[in-house]
Amino acid sequence: MKREYKGPVQTAASFGRERFGSGEVPAARATQDRIDIPEFEPNLIPEGDISPDRFLDRELSWLAFNARVLELAEDPSLFLLERVNFLSIFASNLDEFFMVRVAGLKRRIATGLAVPSPAGLSPIEVLEQISDAAHELQSRHAQVFAGQIRPALAYEHIHLVHWQELDDTAKIALSTMFAEKIFPILTPLAVDPAHPFPYISGLSLNLAVVVRNPVSDKELFARLKVPDLLPRLVSVDGPRAGTVPGRVARFIPLEEVIAEHLGQLFPGMEVLEHHTFRVTRNEDLEVEEDDAENLLQALEKELLRRKFGPPVRLEVTTDINPNILALLVRELDIEDTEVYSLPAPLDLRGLSIIGGIDRSDLRYPKHVAHTSRDLNESETSKAANVFAAMRRRDILLHHPYDSFSTSVQAFLEQAAADPKVRAIKQTLYRTSGDSPIVDALVDAAEAGKQVLALVEIKARFDEQANISWARKLEQAGVHVVYGIVGLKTHCKLSLVVRQEQDGLRRYCHIGTGNYHPRTARYYEDLGLLTADNQVGEDLSKLFNQLSGYAPKSTFDRLLVAPRSVRSGLIERIDAEIANKKAGRPAQVRFKVNSMVDEAIIDSLYRASQAGVEVGIIVRGICSLRPGVPGLSENITVRSVLGRFLEHSRVFTFANAGDPVVYIGSADMMHRNLDRRVEALVRLSNTEDIAEVNTLLDRYLDPGTASWHLDVDGLWTRRHLDADGNPLEDVQSWLLAGRSRQRSTLRR
Repeated sequence: MKREYKGPVQTAASFGRERFGSGEVPAARATQDRIDIPEFEPNLIPEGDISPDRFLDRELSWLAFNARVLELAEDPSLFLLERVNFLSIFASNLDEFFMVRVAGLKRRIATGLAVPSPAGLSPIEVLEQISDAAHELQSRHAQVFAGQIRPALAYEHIHLVHWQELDDTAKIALSTMFAEKIFPILTPLAVDPAHPFPYISGLSLNLAVVVRNPVSDKELFARLKVPDLLPRLVSVDGPRAGTVPGRVARFIPLEEVIAEHLGQLFPGMEVLEHHTFRVTRNEDLEVEEDDAENLLQALEKELLRRKFGPPVRLEVTTDINPNILALLVRELDIEDTEVYSLPAPLDLRGLSIIGGIDRSDLRYPKHVAHTSRDLNESETSKAANVFAAMRRRDILLHHPYDSFSTSVQAFLEQAAADPKVRAIKQTLYRTSGDSPIVDALVDAAEAGKQVLALVEIKARFDEQANISWARKLEQAGVHVVYGIVGLKTHCKLSLVVRQEQDGLRRYCHIGTGNYHPRTARYYEDLGLLTADNQVGEDLSKLFNQLSGYAPKSTFDRLLVAPRSVRSGLIERIDAEIANKKAGRPAQVRFKVNSMVDEAIIDSLYRASQAGVEVGIIVRGICSLRPGVPGLSENITVRSVLGRFLEHSRVFTFANAGDPVVYIGSADMMHRNLDRRVEALVRLSNTEDIAEVNTLLDRYLDPGTASWHLDVDGLWTRRHLDADGNPLEDVQSWLLAGRSRQRSTLRR
């Protein structure tokens, strides 16, 4: 249905007045006066005669994103084990959605703090629509596995089996394994007048067991947790099962192995029945930083409390006894609409075990990242002197097509080993357990260099790991700080100070992705290595804000949230509007993970109304509604999902023929623009600018496979042309031709 948009769109100036009164950023509300933190309303709806239906609901948009992930699992043209992995990713994504978004919405409703969404839906309406969509998606997810993936795996001799399908030899081997590795760690918990209903931890898989006492003939209930420290799927045929084409590989769910040995756990009792169930709880953290003398200690306490959040979802198998289900619903104090009845097995995150089988014929061809041409002219796999390369020119990196290990990692490792390096300053949001980045910082500190690590210990679901790395760094003599009270530090920054003949020189890296060597192999991200003095001065000022007291810093090539990312981008959008009205080239294109912020969206609407072409590439949530007559008919929204997780954030402007391009860490969400420290850097090299614009051309090209968002908020996959031939996959294009593309641009 087409809608003619009648209402006005809020201007950037009015948005500023509403948020900041006079337009000036107020003083910090945090207890430490380190940086100005704007007061904000997270769900502010602009005042005036403005139609709320110009926004799509963010929660429903996220579910639509996960539906796109499921479509990849449904695609028979993809490699089978990659489809298995997409099923696992879907399940993991949905778990986090319930733990954070649904739990948060329920908490706000319960406390009376919930307000209508910018899309005009009441909190209850949002929760109802989430329930309807989530039930449909989970049912579809289970059907894809049972009806498509499981038979396809069986065709490749990879089987998910039941106990009764096993031969005696396999049963004996599994029984031995149960006795040696499983039985000693199981703890059955009875429920009777002397034993209250036990606490069920979030995301744990459980068996509800009914037993009978043959003496009293009384039926009793017990709960048994399936250990999450053991593999979710047990290989019947050994650790290398499935790696040889044509050889049978069998896997059995761990809960089935346990269920077949329940008699050993309840000796003297008769096991009547058992059923599998799973609970999802609110696991978002709430740390009152203003009142915490020690943020690290406060967070550790909150991590312990996370396990006891209220339930938000109950998953049960379709064959569950109604009486057992009623008991679970009553004891968990959960609504009937929060019950998800699904065919066994539950928790398909465990399919990642099968998805990880080493079968090259069933997965994407192996990709070996190459060293950037700008770092190594000889095209060998070894990185050259990174500092010398950075002195020659800015170096634009595109991971995973460019190697992380021979660029960013090499930059920090060479800095740690170089006796001329005096100081290293680094932000860490997420990193791996065996991170060479952490090791490089430790080596640098032990070598006597001044090393500052800003560790964001509040990175969701990585909190415990980040606490560990923070302590490891502190023990090595690294100056570890945790950022600014009230803000998460999400920017991706490295600053190296080196003594050279003409004085101290600063070398910088600014990226769109985390300093995480493992995820850099499958997250698509951009990064800039530069020795530009202006960028060096900007990063020095920003690190001083993060570790000390410098609330009035201004920047030249950076936009920094929470002060200037939103306002800076809106100013650029307004300039494109002015250019269009003056007959000069005008265009706006963003590539982000999420597009939610109402002020940014309204600015894009105003650009569209002025005739400016707007292209949006979004991986996940999009609250912008394209194609509305009189509002957004000049806006195109596309989504690209595939082998690599699209993660880069890019912002380009035609700027009357002198293009401006920013890359950085910020998504267009309230939390990024108001509650996080984010940084965008403006590219200065014309070849890098041309390369990024060429890249966005390809993402938005009608001949590129992608999902298209329409005026009604529906995403449609376009991966075949009119003749049924596959459209070009942008990631495959980059894998196959990026070196040729870059060399052409360099000429």
